[in-house]
Amino acid sequence: MSRTARSQDPGVGPTPSPRVGRSVDAVSPRWRGQRGRLEVWYATVSDPTAHTGFWLHHELVSPVDGGAFVHGIVTAFPAHHPPVVARYGPEPMPPARLAGPLPSTSGVVLAPPGLRGRAGPVEWDLGLHGDGAPGLFTFPAWAWEREVLPAAQVVPIPSASCSGSITVDGTPLELTEDARGNLAHIYGHGNANRWAWLHAELGAGDVLEIVSAVGRSSGLERMPPLTLLQLRLGGTDWPRDPLLTAPFFRARLGLPTWSVEGTVGRWRLRADVTLPAAHSVAVQYADPDGDTATCTNSELADAEIVLERRRASRWETTGRWLLRKSAHAEVGTRP
Repeated sequence: MSRTARSQDPGVGPTPSPRVGRSVDAVSPRWRGQRGRLEVWYATVSDPTAHTGFWLHHELVSPVDGGAFVHGIVTAFPAHHPPVVARYGPEPMPPARLAGPLPSTSGVVLAPPGLRGRAGPVEWDLGLHGDGAPGLFTFPAWAWEREVLPAAQVVPIPSASCSGSITVDGTPLELTEDARGNLAHIYGHGNANRWAWLHAELGAGDVLEIVSAVGRSSGLERMPPLTLLQLRLGGTDWPRDPLLTAPFFRARLGLPTWSVEGTVGRWRLRADVTLPAAHSVAVQYADPDGDTATCTNSELADAEIVLERRRASRWETTGRWLLRKSAHAEVGTRP
């Protein structure tokens, strides 16, 4: 991975004063027994030095018809071999566990900083050690807390060092001290009609999180993608309200590349993302209503991110980051 500093002046940023998100519970379920709900916890790790990665996708599904259950997908991304995908579960969701920590499922434990488990040939025992920074609200905090949208996402652990072990058929996956990870949480009625996602580690706790999606509700599937993003630089989160500024961004969704570009006030941001076929996996999701979607994911994606500021009549580049085999990204399609 290579990157450039965002500015020669560390005080320069997209907002006039530091402002960061609030702390948020990393794992406690928000589901309270309703039918037709989907809750997801996912952790990702990439090592820009070893060029290895890891993805843990854990779901609580409450179907429109039938009992709630938990299951998951885990993928190891070796540097010089194809990714290895394994599934665990499903197991019934114990009704008595609607509050408190997420229950262990098939021996899989999410108890940050600890992540442990085994699925097929993949075994992991990891620690995600955050720097104490508050959660990153890709959707506005009020949307997450009030559950007023079809779905919302938050990143309780935006950036963390990673320690521990991952093995595939007993063979260790190399992780160096440069390995970084994060933990995110989604709750809502199901997956979007189409979507793209990016988590980019920019260094020193700086991150960019993007969710660009087309809804499933009647008429929305013909609309352009709505893009919500949060850029954290030096303790400042931008833009102030990602839902209000979403119309100012344009996304072009596709595979193997997708992009987002937009201007808010005097600031312009562009992100170009590539999911290399050799380091990507395609897995099937099922919504609570039974419809299916295909998610193409890579924890060894490439991304170029450019941040510019308008001064008088000129755009000046204040930051450019080039991530090679170290961006976390995915694209979702139907079916």
